[in-house]
Amino acid sequence: MIPSNKIWYAVYTKSRAEKKVLLELDYQGIEAYLPLQRKLRQWSDRKKWVEIPLISGYIFVHITLKEYEAVLKTQGVVTYVKFEGKAAIIPDEQIDWIKRMLRQNELTVELHHSLFKVGDKIEIQAGPLIGIKGTLVNIKNKKRVAVQLQQLNMSLIVDIPVNEIRKIGLD
Repeated sequence: MIPSNKIWYAVYTKSRAEKKVLLELDYQGIEAYLPLQRKLRQWSDRKKWVEIPLISGYIFVHITLKEYEAVLKTQGVVTYVKFEGKAAIIPDEQIDWIKRMLRQNELTVELHHSLFKVGDKIEIQAGPLIGIKGTLVNIKNKKRVAVQLQQLNMSLIVDIPVNEIRKIGLD
């Protein structure tokens, strides 16, 4: 195998622009990787399988130093993910690991960006209660939480998977 002078970096993208950035980088001839996973999404009238980014807001690029600035100038790219003020280098083995993990059909991957704590204001992101806001009242385990919903002028405690909620600011 010929050693490559290319290095993997992670870049932040604008919100929900990961697939567009991937296409734009591909058009420029820049090697990029967007880990996608299939998820069943439910709307009020239907369910549908969709491919969504494993890590929302991120895309990986495999580039030479000459391509570094071109990536930053790509529409939808915000900046490189940095560590101690420099673009963080992602080891080849970690990219290979992500690819190998996503090839496993029976494996369900859940990624949580933020740590939740009791009292956090949250919004439900999936399932029949999508869009409902509430207060986190109990963390049952790493996968389920109890949320207090107050939309009906009463408290209703509902068990919800962690991957179906997101933290929101105070209203």
